[in-house]
Amino acid sequence: MNPQARSLAIVEMLSCMEDKDEKLQFVIDKGKTAPSLDKAYQTNTFRIEGCVSNLWLVPSFKNGHITLMADADAVITKGIASLLVEVYSGGTPEEILALDPSFLARAGITQHLTPNRRNGLTNVCNRIMDFAKNCANASE
Repeated sequence: MNPQARSLAIVEMLSCMEDKDEKLQFVIDKGKTAPSLDKAYQTNTFRIEGCVSNLWLVPSFKNGHITLMADADAVITKGIASLLVEVYSGGTPEEILALDPSFLARAGITQHLTPNRRNGLTNVCNRIMDFAKNCANASE
């Protein structure tokens, strides 16, 4: 499945949840079950600025595909980051650049975030897109 299809699946699943608390619980559960990053990656090099909690995104590019790993010290932040990793990781730079991160808004997630968390989400999405652009340019 490509990033577009994965994002549609998440939007469809979360759209079935009418209660905002149910959606928030889904994100929290996602954060609790998401894998943790090795401490070696929890450095300023991979830290996303603009979020109240610590959030790290580790991108890599191999064989034409981008792999992402993320972690955070706040469970909601980690849950949202893990949704982004689930959708974008494994995609080609072109697939990633073609998918607007607004799918989380369509799923009803971003409307319930504090301004600081929305700022952090914007920054992590920008980092993913910038990495994809750099990989696409390097492949040309």
